[in-house]
Amino acid sequence: MANRIDAPIRGASVLQQCRRGITAAVLLTASAAAAQTAPPPETVLISARPPDPVGNAAFSSVLLDMNQLQISPELDEALSQVPGLSLFRRNSSLSANPTVQGVSLRSIAGSGAGRALVTLDGVPQNDPFGGWVIWSSLPVEDIQSAEIVRGAGAGPYGAGALTGVIELSGRDSPGGVVDGEGGTLGQERFAGSVDDQRGAVNLGASGMYQKSSGWIPVDRAQRGAADTDVALEASNLSAHAAAEVLEGTLLAVRFGAYDERRAAGIDGTGSEAKGVTGSATLASPETIGRIGWRGQIWFRDTDFANSSDAVAAKRVSATPSNDEYSTPALGYGGNAALRGTLGMVDWEAGTDVRLNEGEARELYSYSSGAFRQSRFSGGRSVVGGFYAEGASRFDGWLITAGARIDEWRDSGGHVLERALATGAATFRDEFTARSGTIPTARGGVRREFDGGYYIRAAGYEGFRAPSLNELYRPFRLANNFTEANPALKPERLSGAEIGFGGANGPLTWDLTGFWNRLSGAISNVTVGKGPGTFPAAGFLPAGGLLIQRQNVGYVNALGSEGDAQWRFDDRIALRAAFAITDARVNGGTNAPQLTGKRPAQTPELSLTGGLVATPLPEITIEGYVRYDSRRFSDDQNTLPLPGATTLDAKITWHFAPQAGVYFAVDNLSNARIATSEGADHVYTYDEPRALRAGLIYEFAP
Repeated sequence: MANRIDAPIRGASVLQQCRRGITAAVLLTASAAAAQTAPPPETVLISARPPDPVGNAAFSSVLLDMNQLQISPELDEALSQVPGLSLFRRNSSLSANPTVQGVSLRSIAGSGAGRALVTLDGVPQNDPFGGWVIWSSLPVEDIQSAEIVRGAGAGPYGAGALTGVIELSGRDSPGGVVDGEGGTLGQERFAGSVDDQRGAVNLGASGMYQKSSGWIPVDRAQRGAADTDVALEASNLSAHAAAEVLEGTLLAVRFGAYDERRAAGIDGTGSEAKGVTGSATLASPETIGRIGWRGQIWFRDTDFANSSDAVAAKRVSATPSNDEYSTPALGYGGNAALRGTLGMVDWEAGTDVRLNEGEARELYSYSSGAFRQSRFSGGRSVVGGFYAEGASRFDGWLITAGARIDEWRDSGGHVLERALATGAATFRDEFTARSGTIPTARGGVRREFDGGYYIRAAGYEGFRAPSLNELYRPFRLANNFTEANPALKPERLSGAEIGFGGANGPLTWDLTGFWNRLSGAISNVTVGKGPGTFPAAGFLPAGGLLIQRQNVGYVNALGSEGDAQWRFDDRIALRAAFAITDARVNGGTNAPQLTGKRPAQTPELSLTGGLVATPLPEITIEGYVRYDSRRFSDDQNTLPLPGATTLDAKITWHFAPQAGVYFAVDNLSNARIATSEGADHVYTYDEPRALRAGLIYEFAP
């Protein structure tokens, strides 16, 4: 991991710069030492994705390269080497239902919809209906790098980057890789990515197929006949192309498709997610005396199905409770920007808009062997805004400031319920359109010192509009019923941080302290308990919960984070990182019972460490360890989940310059990683120890 500072890429043709910028998005980055001595940029490419903001080095960021992302076949697991970065629950995308695959940073407060924005070459990867991320659609073989920027993302990141942004850059290095493996738990995985230059055109493609028979997530002593394996089958394809269509102007396109199917661990339950994505970018670089520009349009057409059961006492059987058989959704939008230099100030100004529409279609009210009711719920949302940001560098100083103004609007919200036997409407509600305007800003300063040291400070604001799923879709999961809330307001985050670090020979390090306040946090609040009959939910048995999504006041988070890397003699590299976050809820008048509690699924301490060693030129040994302290499965902190330590290891023998075989062990110590605890005190667990063996071949440029 490395903290980055802006510096130019020079001495390359426009097309070479375009190829670098279109996917790697490394346009203004290099080491801290290089930034001090580099002359002003001659050319800055406006890339296919928004390039690094002009003052990015003032904020907390971590860059993971292609090699660091290869520690796991699951991209979300590879990213978790950054402490504080996690899905809503502790399990990975190998077993997690898509509805809890939203990602957040800094352990401020987890959310199934996620509180961090994920982009690939500038295109949002968050689902247009629910905000979660389908991680199986992003194979690590097709990712060149990932930059994690922590803190609210005003400026070019815009809405959704509440706790930060994860900027993924697609692979663009000439050549490619093919990887095939098999292992215990019925694991099979085949993936490949290739990128090539054909005259004035850059072409690339990738594909992945993955299968896992899974495991029963409930402990043997607690499981019953209702418990089955969590299993996964997923595939995806993508292709991209870039060409210089006019002198100094780049056209780039990318298209992809994905499909994944899951068994959820309860008899008869599962999910399917599928979608098609596309984007087109036109860009021209900034040169001396000429302003650069870029424009991008994109779409994300998805569908999602999910079924759930109510589990009987002692888990002896399961009865269908909900069948969300289809959730068609469409997200689309665009962004545009100008970028230039005015005197001592590098600046960027632009606009972006994101539109989402979708509807959940489901069956519910199961009795006498059949569903009795249908429900259609959904609507539309739009968020768009304008921003301007500038940065000035002089005498080792970097000073940056930026501001945005966004308008959000929800419309077309509806819930329609019908009796299946007659087709008659039993409930109908259409919600009034709502809108609002939100200004945000951020600023920072960084000072470089002799010897490679630096100190920086920053402040920021950001917001996230509620997803269509949070606004309009009620649902039942097992014995719990969650009510939607069309009155939800956008979440807002404000914060400040100070950090310092350095690059001293083989050692690079960074340490940051931060304070964040998440206002109007959208949370699942328990408002009733079974046994009993409730107006919206019907009858809930003992142990069942009535839950409603609410804005619950605010969450205060005070914490620190740090990372360090040490490389010795090019044969061994060590890295370590930590995050400590004391996050507490003030539920306000809506949820006073939550005041003083920790947000659900947020650990106080996370530690990660990694080792890469090459004792022989043909042998590479890798190890990765992560520790998360105790967290709570529920909002009222009555269902604790013990801390857990996981250790992964991998050894690769390069029997040829471009080919190798590897053997890997995930969860080497077979740790029990509790992911949730129900009201009946039954725990579910993430992946047990698993063995993998595979063959990898890398194409030469």
